[in-house]
Amino acid sequence: MSTEIVVVPHTHWDREWYEPFQRFRLRLVALLDEVLDTMEREPEYRFTLDGQLACVDDYLEVRPENRDRVAALVKSGRLAVGPWQILLDEFLCSGENIVRNLELGMDRADKLGGAMPVGYLPDMFGHAAQMPQILRKAGLAYACVYRGVPSSVTTDVFAWVAPDGTAVRTQYLPVGGYGNGAHLFHDGQGAGERAAAFVRTMREWHGPEGPLLAMYGADHSAPVRGLPEMVAAIGARMNTLSGYIGAYPASVDGLPKVHGELRSHARANILPGVISVRAHLKQAMGRAERMVERYAEPLATLWGAEWPGRFLDMAWWRLVDASGHDSVTGCGVDETAQQVAARIAEAEHLGQAVRDLVTAPLARAVPSDGVLIVNPTPAARLGVVVVDVAGVDPLVGPSGEPVPSQPLEYAATLLLDEEMDPATALTFVHGTELYGQQITGWKIEDGTLEFTVARETSVVFDPDDVRAALDGVTRVRIVAEPRRTVAALVEAPPLGHTSLRPAPRDHVYGPDPADLPLSHLPGEHHPSCWLSSDSATLPVRGDEEILDNGLLRVVIAGDGTLTLVGQDGTTVTGAGRIVDGGDVGDTYNFAPPLADLMVSEPSYVASEVICTGPLVAAVEIRRTYDWPASSELADGAPELPSITRGSRLEEVVVTTRVELRAGEPFVRLHVEFDNRCADHRVRLHVPLPSPSAAQSHAEGQFAVITRDLKPEGGCGETPLPTFPASSWVAAGGVAALLEHVTEYEVADGELALTLLRSVGYLSRNRNTNRPEPAGPQLPTPAAQSRGVRSVSLALMPYQGSWEEVVPHAESFRHDLLAVPGTGEPFLPLPASAAGLSVAGDGVVMTSLRDRDGWRELRVVALTPNSTEAVISGDLVEARHADLRGRPGEYVQVTDGVVRLPLSSWEIATIQFRQL
Repeated sequence: MSTEIVVVPHTHWDREWYEPFQRFRLRLVALLDEVLDTMEREPEYRFTLDGQLACVDDYLEVRPENRDRVAALVKSGRLAVGPWQILLDEFLCSGENIVRNLELGMDRADKLGGAMPVGYLPDMFGHAAQMPQILRKAGLAYACVYRGVPSSVTTDVFAWVAPDGTAVRTQYLPVGGYGNGAHLFHDGQGAGERAAAFVRTMREWHGPEGPLLAMYGADHSAPVRGLPEMVAAIGARMNTLSGYIGAYPASVDGLPKVHGELRSHARANILPGVISVRAHLKQAMGRAERMVERYAEPLATLWGAEWPGRFLDMAWWRLVDASGHDSVTGCGVDETAQQVAARIAEAEHLGQAVRDLVTAPLARAVPSDGVLIVNPTPAARLGVVVVDVAGVDPLVGPSGEPVPSQPLEYAATLLLDEEMDPATALTFVHGTELYGQQITGWKIEDGTLEFTVARETSVVFDPDDVRAALDGVTRVRIVAEPRRTVAALVEAPPLGHTSLRPAPRDHVYGPDPADLPLSHLPGEHHPSCWLSSDSATLPVRGDEEILDNGLLRVVIAGDGTLTLVGQDGTTVTGAGRIVDGGDVGDTYNFAPPLADLMVSEPSYVASEVICTGPLVAAVEIRRTYDWPASSELADGAPELPSITRGSRLEEVVVTTRVELRAGEPFVRLHVEFDNRCADHRVRLHVPLPSPSAAQSHAEGQFAVITRDLKPEGGCGETPLPTFPASSWVAAGGVAALLEHVTEYEVADGELALTLLRSVGYLSRNRNTNRPEPAGPQLPTPAAQSRGVRSVSLALMPYQGSWEEVVPHAESFRHDLLAVPGTGEPFLPLPASAAGLSVAGDGVVMTSLRDRDGWRELRVVALTPNSTEAVISGDLVEARHADLRGRPGEYVQVTDGVVRLPLSSWEIATIQFRQL
């Protein structure tokens, strides 16, 4: 049996899970103290530290004096660390988050002696399709996986192929996963027999030749003293995971191929319920990632002064930390979820701070009555933006051209009008601030002291002047300048900015915008990449029953559902139906109760017109439902779980704002309700125009995944046909545009989107959709997600390919940014300015940042066809780079433009300099 078995001692360290981070860290410190002592005492010992640098960082924060000891073991090759910063969930973060995770982990590991050159993915709940391309472009030729491998794999190694064709040699961990050898040395007796049985089992996977991999470790396991001697006693040898895998050539020639994502239930549970539990974490992650990736970093790159690298680094650390496979998933205890939410919130706040830092100087060039408009997308864009402006004058752009607008709301002008001691009112004043605004004047008439306030002031206010005139004053009035919230149709350059302001009618060049039909705007004002020239100029019209903008017609039925009719005639009937059903599962797996009660019909429906156009039309629909308040045990419950929906009902009002904007071929929905119920799942259903559709298409992590309606089963877990979608999902002629990762299912001719999954246990020992526990049975009352819950999304009918959806999903997710001007009021509006344009069929920008004096752009070709990325913006030199930022060959620049050929699904990184 000599050298037939290679034992890899390791630990799988869940950084936070059924205990919060700091409580687990206490155990981590004790474990790594023992690892270091054992490895220094026993020179033959090898240890693999779970593929994530977070373990090392968390340890060294407590034991900084041991850094050199760790580094010595890493440099010797005996202790394998990295390449990840943290073992992530691959479906609940953005593709860019995955890249930064790998970048951080490998950079940190390099400082200790080098990262393990294996993309170790031991316990993720399935694997993203583009992972082989990500690993290869970071310099890693090997992967190692456990969950999600399909039944077609019958060997312990295969070629995992990304959508673009990139392949990596992938070690599969069958028959026990990352603990397949954990039983070998549990006592001194019988080790030889256990080793022989192990060889017989693993030879069926590995073949007759070559050593067999025995992963000796488990969750939070510590090293065993004397292990080298025990390993030698059975004729085996010890190594690190990279030592075992790296002994094989990186070539994938002759290996069986597996294409795309790994989400099969055939060999191991993939626990799909984590996609939808604690939805607030997924929403927060989506907001924070967008803020950092698409607002803060690109704006700081193109428009900032000094690069705010430290702030952005802190934001990325928090986003990466939150992406852990027991973190953003929400499958930990409530204390863990609270920590994750705080971490994500800090990342968003850091992104907002950088955004504000960059836009502040731009806003100072805009007069104080104007508004700076920033476009976060790399395409010229005509879109509706909501701004707050003073007065009632029409809006104009930088050249004095009229800007079509629509008042949405007028702010109150009378802030106070009461009998009171005026001396008391003066205590409300702080400098020139009063009631959150600035004093612009004051007067006393008929015993009333009246202050006028506005957002800005140029007056010098002396309260002593007021005190000297207070005789006979018994009343105080505070009057604010008139302000209004306005929807404006603005043309913004790519990754650039423009501005607008109110102007007296005699200062408007051309027709008064208040009288200007949208149809009078020339077609060239509507870039074809966003809006079609023949219909983009049509105004929106709306009433209680119909919203129409020429691109999409929305008809509101009496039951509150919607009929959508696209410009091409594609029709969706009955969209937006709300369905509530029981869920007595846990954070890992949905499970319906023994006797479910599905509630889909409202008991009462009311609607109210909010606005009628011409830029925005909106109707608010209020539907009242009677939902069971909780679950309860059925009488005479058998041995298996027998839980039914309870008899007590809660009246729940679901409010849906239906909004249609000029130039958008999709309708925006904002759904909100107060969840006072437990143990249930709420979904929004959308019937498909083509109900026989046999596949869905969902965007996520640098790819669009085409999935059959039924997943592969075979393991103990019931293979539910629910899947993740990041920014959009499309099936049968309708697409849902999303703000965050959302669980969906296509069944019975409908697309169902999970709005809420409300459960009360981390794991149930008995779950009807999973035969064994996924973790300890601990209560998680906060995972019931009580309180006000809201979700924003959009629905878009389409007739051709899902490729139509891509640019509209980009605009839906990345609103134009409005920033109040802070310059002197007499300033003219500055000229519009472009930052960088990225064009091409299916080409999507995923990152733009400063890197060592270069600007680094990452794009992906979201198309099954070869394409070309056209990057323009006064470029002077450019070069390729890998996903770690290491430069490659230079790229030709012609007239400030780079034309970059891309294969289908290719991720490309370009570093460039501009004039």
